[in-house]
Amino acid sequence: MAKKDKSELKIKAIENGTVIDHITATKSLHILKVLGLPDCKTQNVTVAMNVSSSEIGRKDILKIENRELDHKELNQVALIAPQATINIIRNFEPVKKDKIRLPDKITSILKCTNPKCITNYENEPITPKFNVIEKYPPVVRCHYCEKLIKTEEIEKQFE
Repeated sequence: MAKKDKSELKIKAIENGTVIDHITATKSLHILKVLGLPDCKTQNVTVAMNVSSSEIGRKDILKIENRELDHKELNQVALIAPQATINIIRNFEPVKKDKIRLPDKITSILKCTNPKCITNYENEPITPKFNVIEKYPPVVRCHYCEKLIKTEEIEKQFE
């Protein structure tokens, strides 16, 4: 039996799906929660946490088999891991690789942290909207009350 190469991948390749790489270390569980994973439809989800990275020191990696993330899901990931990379895999080959991009406006992903904001009143069916002020680290401003929501407050909403 041949000796295994020590630099061999420790995480199994996926045939089809999405790989989220360069996630800020220890944030992958927040991303799983936001995406509602694992669920009964998604069979294989692989999580690698706090692994070495020559680019960012430490990172997390998520592999989600047989699922490609939609635009709203990518925006949610961008709020938690603004330096992440998204890879779409088909037939074991990456067909698309992009750096995640936080959009200029965010709708219905976050809640305003101002308890007096109109979006927090139950009898007012208003969808929360935010303007992105800083992309890294993420800082957003409520469209209605203009409250600034910083990265720490954003992350708490996904815990």
